[in-house]
Amino acid sequence: MNSISDVWQIVLSRLAGQLSETSINTWFDEVSDVSLSDTTFTIVCPNPFKRDMIEQMFAAKIAEALRDLFSADFTLRIITGAEEEKAPKKPAQKTATLFDRGDFTFDSFVVGESNKLAYAAAQAVADGASAHYNPLFIYGDSGLGKTHLIYAIQHRFQERLPKAKIVYIKGDEFINEFVALVRQNRGDEFRAKYRDADLLLVDDVQFVAGREQTQNEFFHTFNTLYEAGRQIVLTSDRLPSEMTLLDDRLRTRFEWGLTVDVQSPDYETRIAIIKNKAVQRGFIIDDKSADYIARNVTTNVRRIEGVINTIKAHQELNREKMSDEEIEAVVREAVRKNNESIPTPEAIINEVARYFGMRDEVLRGPSRSRGVVTARNIAMYLIRQIIGLSTVEIGRIFDRDHSTAMHSLDQVTEKLERDSALSQTIKDITLNINSRQP
Repeated sequence: MNSISDVWQIVLSRLAGQLSETSINTWFDEVSDVSLSDTTFTIVCPNPFKRDMIEQMFAAKIAEALRDLFSADFTLRIITGAEEEKAPKKPAQKTATLFDRGDFTFDSFVVGESNKLAYAAAQAVADGASAHYNPLFIYGDSGLGKTHLIYAIQHRFQERLPKAKIVYIKGDEFINEFVALVRQNRGDEFRAKYRDADLLLVDDVQFVAGREQTQNEFFHTFNTLYEAGRQIVLTSDRLPSEMTLLDDRLRTRFEWGLTVDVQSPDYETRIAIIKNKAVQRGFIIDDKSADYIARNVTTNVRRIEGVINTIKAHQELNREKMSDEEIEAVVREAVRKNNESIPTPEAIINEVARYFGMRDEVLRGPSRSRGVVTARNIAMYLIRQIIGLSTVEIGRIFDRDHSTAMHSLDQVTEKLERDSALSQTIKDITLNINSRQP
C-alpha cells in the first residue's frame, strides 16, 4: 500500500462501508486518475455532471477518509478530464507514496516529556541502531503522534536503505485485504507482499484482535520477518495486555521488543507544537495567541493542528492577521466540536458487528443465535451508555419494541456485575469506537 492508487482504493473501501455497491459503481467507476500534491488530493472525473455530483454528495466523506489515513486535513480537488488537459503540464515526478508528506519526519516532530522515549526509540529503529527494539510497539490515545513517528521511521529508513521494501498498512485494512485476497484464491500474493518486507509498519494493530484467521496469518508473517531479522513497528491505542481477544501467541510477540507510550503533551510542549505547526504553514503566531490555544486545547495534537490550519486559512482568504478575539472564537469552536464528538448509533453498531465478525444487518436482524443476541445486546447497551438514547429510540433502531430493548439492557447490566470477560469486551469495543472518532 505505497502508491496514490493504493490510497484511492483505501478511500473507496471506506466509502463502501457507508454506501451501496451500486452507488460506488455509479459514481466512481470512471474516476480515471488521482494525484497528491502537498495538501491537495485531486481526482479526475469523465464529465462535469459526475464532478458536480461527487462534490455535492461525497466530498466530505472522501476528505474524512483522507484525514483518517494521514492524520491531517487535505483539500479535495475534483476536475474533469477536459480540465486536466487544459492545466499546465508539470515535470514528471516519482510516484507519490503514503509517506511523501514532508511534515511527517523526525525533524518536524516536537519532542517533550510526554513522547521523548517513543521519539528516541523510533529514531534508533530507523537508524538501525538497535536490533533489540523488534518489534517496536508504540501505544497511546488517538491524535498524539503515533502515526507521525511511524511515517518518520519510514522516511529515515528509506534514506538509509533506498532499495529497501517498506510496507505500511492499518490494522483494519490488513483484515480487509486478507479476506478479499483469500476469497479470490490469491493468498500467496498477500503473503508475498508482507513476508518479503524489510520494514513492516502496522498502524492501529489493535483491530487485528478477535479475527482468528487474520491473527493466524499475522502470526506467521510476524515470525517470518522476525526470524529473518526484518524490522517490525506497530502502533496501537492500548497495550498488548489490554487486547483481550488478541491471540496469546501474538500478545507474547508484541511484547518481545520495546514497548513505549505517547501521552498528552504538557503545556510547554503544546506551545512548541503550536509555534512549530504555524511555521510549517508559513506564518508566525504570537505568544499571547499560542498561550490561549495551549491552555484550551490540551489533549490532542491533531486538534491543535486543526486550529492552526483554520487560522492559516482565514489569513489567506482575508489577507489579514486574525485578531485575538477571532482566534479565541476558533479555539472555542474546536473545544465545542470536541465535546460534541459523539458517535452515531450506526457507528456503534458497525464497530460491535466488526468486533464479533458479523455484518451490520445480521446484528440488526431477527437471528436468535447466541452469538448474535450477545452482540445485539451489547450494541444496545453501548448506544444507551454512550449516546443516552431512550429504550423506545433504541428499540426503533433495531426494529423492536421498547420492552425488548429494556430486557436487553437489563441482561447486560446484570451480567456485568459477575462477568469480567464481558466487562473487558465492552471496554475493548468502546476503545475501538473512540479511536475511530475525529
